[in-house]
Amino acid sequence: MAGALFSGLLGRLTGRTIDWDELEEGLLRADLGVAMTRRIMDELRARSWHFDADSAAAVVREEVLKVFPQSLPPLFPLPDRPLAVLVVGVNGTGKTTTTAKLARRLMKNGRSVVLAAADTFRAAAIEQLEEWGRRLGADVVKGQYGGDSAALCYDAYSAAVRRKADFLLCDTAGRLHTKDNLMRELEKVARTLAKHDPAAPHEKFLVVDATTGSNALVQAKEFHAAVGLTGIVLTKLDGSGKGGVAAAIGAELGIPTRFLGFGEGIDDLRAFDKNRFVEEMV
Repeated sequence: MAGALFSGLLGRLTGRTIDWDELEEGLLRADLGVAMTRRIMDELRARSWHFDADSAAAVVREEVLKVFPQSLPPLFPLPDRPLAVLVVGVNGTGKTTTTAKLARRLMKNGRSVVLAAADTFRAAAIEQLEEWGRRLGADVVKGQYGGDSAALCYDAYSAAVRRKADFLLCDTAGRLHTKDNLMRELEKVARTLAKHDPAAPHEKFLVVDATTGSNALVQAKEFHAAVGLTGIVLTKLDGSGKGGVAAAIGAELGIPTRFLGFGEGIDDLRAFDKNRFVEEMV
């Protein structure tokens, strides 16, 4: 992640008259979104009688911390059935790799995992997940390219039940959030899983690329409307991604960030810790 996100901006404010427009622009450029930026600006103006770079950074930290939950429990299996996780997002965010990384975390904790290769559209997507399954020692349920991803996830849940697996991770096809037919298809996947268990899919994680900036907030709104997201996985934080969009999504939609992705390694996924995240970000 790009550390000390606001250090350059706040450093320029030291010892000079506050340029509120410049400050607001800097917060927006940090991908914090309009609502989060307004919230921070209101608080900064309220404290402008005692304003310097350090106090401004402290206010930003305080306000960003408020939008994240106090704590998030780790993923635990259900007592009598698999916990189904639906992994969704637009093309190119790293959904398949993220699904494998999540499987790795769960398996390191002694959990059994079944992977559903429900991306039946992208070339080599099934083979990619199969390869990850081979490396991890996880079972992979697959179908044919062009097949019904909802039916595939239904069958994968049945397989997870037979194998007494703790988790079912469904890797779905990337889809543009602006395409109504593709979003309806995703809704169908969720409805089909609910035939096994009305509460399934129990978790619905949106994988967002930190380098896409504020567009990730737009994606989150559309996917949330379609399937009711329970968490965000923010990827590519080893690049130019600022990470501020996690706060924007939390402030506007109330969706918590669950995991952060760094790099392509199988262990490059860490559970979200709000204090560490904000300290690194601001």
